[in-house]
Amino acid sequence: MSTTLTVDSLVKEYPVGGGLFSRSKEVVHAVSDVSLTVAGGSTFGLVGESGCGKSSLGRSVAKLQSSTSGMIRLDDADITRVHGTRLKALRRRIQFVFQDPYASLNPRKSVRDTLAEPLRIHGLHRRNQSGRVLELLDMVGLNPAHADRYPHEFSGGQRQRIGIARALAVQPEVIVLDEPVSALDVSVQAGVLNLLDDLQRDLGLTYLFIAHDLSVVRHLSDRVGVMYLGKLIEEAPVDTLYEHPMHPYTQALLSAIPVPDPRIERARERIVLTGDVPSPVSPPSGCRFRTRCWKATDRCAAEVPELVDLGGGQRVACHYPAARDVL
Repeated sequence: MSTTLTVDSLVKEYPVGGGLFSRSKEVVHAVSDVSLTVAGGSTFGLVGESGCGKSSLGRSVAKLQSSTSGMIRLDDADITRVHGTRLKALRRRIQFVFQDPYASLNPRKSVRDTLAEPLRIHGLHRRNQSGRVLELLDMVGLNPAHADRYPHEFSGGQRQRIGIARALAVQPEVIVLDEPVSALDVSVQAGVLNLLDDLQRDLGLTYLFIAHDLSVVRHLSDRVGVMYLGKLIEEAPVDTLYEHPMHPYTQALLSAIPVPDPRIERARERIVLTGDVPSPVSPPSGCRFRTRCWKATDRCAAEVPELVDLGGGQRVACHYPAARDVL
């Protein structure tokens, strides 16, 4: 049975400055009261501009950093405040795949040692760790005969497959994928995405898939959430969100996706946002998107919009949600 990931009112803040003797009380509001659920065996795609808090949320979920407040659950188990041996046991349940496969692999370790390390740490496959390493390489489509090679001897796509194999080594239930194909050529991306799809189907994995490329997210996700300046502003089943976006920011993001047909591309409406993204240290009052929104009113400045269920599993945080064709 697959594991359900639940995030409830998650907050992550970073102090500004960070020096030992810093007296600044300002904080970066990276993740602000975000709640979402990833059904067991499904993929939740999380999208938004750089700096919107996607990676901070993913790292908090995977316990690579502590959250400021809120709750994270795997099925009914609260994993928000775990330490010591409990944290070590948690590592087997939830793993992380990084954006840059080269930076996340130790260049001084062979692939065999890289994949055997988590097995040794968790005391898994003690009698045949070498056999498990070869099995992992085969699972991700790499030649087991290359186990003694080093990261620099592989291509970018192959290195990312090694990173995926390392995440799979401890037989996790949930994997957080932080921009796993953004550093790869387009021709290589499809192979890695198909691999992730196959692994999910075969192993019953639950994915939190973080990306900025909306075309990639659509290919792999069952549900999609859109973040802006630390807030989740829209969430819906993948087809609903792409075909009937209700939040102005989601509509702007989707309008930027190129259409292969030149005739349609020339005729379609492109929504161009004006102004810069506000500072996460001092986000705007009310709706955080209002400084760039063409619908903004005094109400948007005074009142924070709640994430309201519009039916069909679509939730939108906007005072004036409305459908708009953008694709």
